[in-house]
Amino acid sequence: MISGTTRLIAHLGYPTETFKAPLIYNPYFEKHDIDAVVVPMGCKTEDYPTFLKLVFRLSNIHGALVTMPHKITTMTLLDEISTNAKVAGSCNAVKLGADGQLIGDMFDGEGFVRGLLRKGQIVRGADVLIIGAGGVGSAIAASLAAASVRRIALHDANETTLNGLQGRLNTHYPQTEVISGSADPAGFDIVVNATPLGMRKGDPLPVDVSRLSPKTFVGEVVMKSEITPFLAAARDRGCAFQVGTDMLFEQIPAYLEFFGFPPTTAEELRAVARI
Repeated sequence: MISGTTRLIAHLGYPTETFKAPLIYNPYFEKHDIDAVVVPMGCKTEDYPTFLKLVFRLSNIHGALVTMPHKITTMTLLDEISTNAKVAGSCNAVKLGADGQLIGDMFDGEGFVRGLLRKGQIVRGADVLIIGAGGVGSAIAASLAAASVRRIALHDANETTLNGLQGRLNTHYPQTEVISGSADPAGFDIVVNATPLGMRKGDPLPVDVSRLSPKTFVGEVVMKSEITPFLAAARDRGCAFQVGTDMLFEQIPAYLEFFGFPPTTAEELRAVARI
């Protein structure tokens, strides 16, 4: 039930037809009798800078979830930005500060890392290969660096994107060694596919799986199917792995904490979701 006291969380993006967040957050709010609601708001690119400022003028606004195509643009509209968002170069959550300032953060990578830790994977001191240095790859790299991995190797065909991420990591996480170039997964503790490869039938695998050690943990961001061809091949090699939707469900507890709501678990969210 929505009332005059309901706290509004805007889900900003365009188009809205594929939005899943309301089908996860709202059942959770309902279960715990939390007077809040996530509402999809389709906002086109040309209207977004003005609209973001206006929506936070509402007296009952509590925050915003930000998705494509607005994650990068949001960075230019904020008063305060987390380190992870700075490294990722994009933002997917905004809230109001005590004095009305807009505060932004990025949780894609946080969800990925929380998933690893909950599966018992050792992250601190690990050597990681990330295939894809775009938005999601940058977010994952930022959160892994924040979690004190030893080394991050980046691979991306776009040199500008690759060099930009490497530079931001070096600036904000100088304690983490960052290299770029090869996609060879041999010798890494964690290998991440942060590309769209696996979305379409016939896509090539992101790495040569014959070079994967059975001791390597493999992570996926593609959510179209739970076991992508890459994960299937890694599983056949004996690798432990994380499916794409784990990143989604694991990041929502971090969002809730950011917005000041009671904590929860990925398991509870999966149980109540109406996807």
